[in-house]
Amino acid sequence: MYYQVKQSTLAAVDTLIARYPVLKECRSDLVLAVKEICLCYHSGGRILTCGNGGSASDAEHIVGELMKGFLMPRRLTQEMREKLEAVSPEHADYIADNLQMALPAVSLVNETALTTAFSNDQAPDLVFAQQVLGLGRQGDLLIGISTSGNSSNVVYAVETAHAIGVRTLVLTGRSGGRLKGIADVSVCVPDDETYRIQELHLPVYHMLCIAAENECFGS
Repeated sequence: MYYQVKQSTLAAVDTLIARYPVLKECRSDLVLAVKEICLCYHSGGRILTCGNGGSASDAEHIVGELMKGFLMPRRLTQEMREKLEAVSPEHADYIADNLQMALPAVSLVNETALTTAFSNDQAPDLVFAQQVLGLGRQGDLLIGISTSGNSSNVVYAVETAHAIGVRTLVLTGRSGGRLKGIADVSVCVPDDETYRIQELHLPVYHMLCIAAENECFGS
């Protein structure tokens, strides 16, 4: 299932645990999560993210770290610079000097017109599933975030992802809820309070973004 991930990429897991020892019990799942996101990008896929409330903000945060440089500069390739030069000699240097190579990612919480229309006309708890159906392709990875693990719109999105061959990774709290039983990989951080779960989700997904960036752009 997995190709060989760089050791320097997997080292991000132990760096995370050194800073947040409470996550030690999640180590095996964190390693699996790193492998999932790296396999997605190795296969030419993209990340889809979703969540509610604070987890919606986390879904957007993940996209922000993946779509531009996080810890690495991600300079454009020479091939891309030459393509820009061919299209726009006047602006090519400015564009190429400021753009950064991206790890493709889309947040499903931002489509206001679509989600409000679908909620009004169809079923509010299927707004993420509808987007997964429309956007998801084999090789993609859906990251669903739910502190309880029971958010119905995230559950339906994960189930729809499986139906179309999209892999799934979920971030939840200790119990894992319904999502733990249906996701390909579940990272269930060891806490039961919503805000404390969210406090642990942030360093977890930062680590995943660091790992993906290292895998794709590191030496």
